[in-house]
Amino acid sequence: MQAFPHSTTATPTAVVVPPSLALPVIESAFPRRLHPYWPRLQEKTRHWLLEKRLMPADKVHEYADGLCYTDLMAGYYTGAPDEVLQAIADYSAWFFVWDDRHDRHVVHQRAGEWRRLRYRLHAALDAPRHHLHHPDPLVAGFADSVLRLYGFLPRTWNQRFARHFHAVIEAYDREFRNRTEGYVPGVEEYLALRRHTFAHWIWTDLLEPSAGCELPDAVRKNPAYRRAALLSQEFAAWYNDLCSLPKEIAGDEVHNLGISLITHEGLTLEEAVDEVRRRVEECIEEFIVAEREAIRLADEIDDGTVSGKELSAAVRACVGNMRDWFSSVYWFHHESGRYMVDNWDDRSTPPYVTNEAAGEK
Repeated sequence: MQAFPHSTTATPTAVVVPPSLALPVIESAFPRRLHPYWPRLQEKTRHWLLEKRLMPADKVHEYADGLCYTDLMAGYYTGAPDEVLQAIADYSAWFFVWDDRHDRHVVHQRAGEWRRLRYRLHAALDAPRHHLHHPDPLVAGFADSVLRLYGFLPRTWNQRFARHFHAVIEAYDREFRNRTEGYVPGVEEYLALRRHTFAHWIWTDLLEPSAGCELPDAVRKNPAYRRAALLSQEFAAWYNDLCSLPKEIAGDEVHNLGISLITHEGLTLEEAVDEVRRRVEECIEEFIVAEREAIRLADEIDDGTVSGKELSAAVRACVGNMRDWFSSVYWFHHESGRYMVDNWDDRSTPPYVTNEAAGEK
């Protein structure tokens, strides 16, 4: 019995999960939740993509809703204030557009364009207000979304977010070089890099404005909290790899846990799929244990004072959203047009992107 058997798109249809990708424990034990602001969120993010010229108008009209970017965020930060969720959803949509630009730069060997974009994003992250009118829509859109995110919590949170995203940009640069050089990283090297290219700590950071509270180091670095956060993100990254493996092998990709296992551990394709799936299922099992420990931490924080009660509630909200991430990621991979490669006219080029070096003169 599916926990949320119908799509959140404008024309609901039953969601069919291929048996090879089905995770019964997610469908039964991780009920899907969706922020009540979602319909308005979808509409406003669509308008934001148009306003910031991040996708051509025809692509936005035809594909934006079906890509389900807002569904993913509305199913994750389920208790966030509307304004916070809107900023996160716009930033997330930007992230996917950036990922597509990066992919096109790799495919067309545009090293110079990628290098310039990398430097500009670093600069915009440190001084977003100065980049709001940058001629490259991707840089200007990034500055706009980051500036909004910087408005919710103190400067210390902003600095942490910036530090984490600088690392993401550099990880994307490492991936650019790996892919253009045909280098397949070893398993442990890939797993370490994937934590940055999937932006594990960015999505974890964003739990805090959603809960309305910057968590102190004593909470964020507590092994119980940190392990639950890491497992929720590892699940998402590895399930993405599991779903993407066939098309990435077909496209001579080098960045996928399954491909690293095949190349460096000598596994067959079937064995690699089984191993990635085993790791995904192990993540779920270990999260359930870590979640209990994190909730116990929240109980200990509630010491009867007002501040203790508020911090305890914020930790509970963050841990609850970590749980929500499992179902949101799972259903996203079976609803979003981003993964329906068999329906594309050209399997090497997603229909929602353009091949031009957008923003380059």
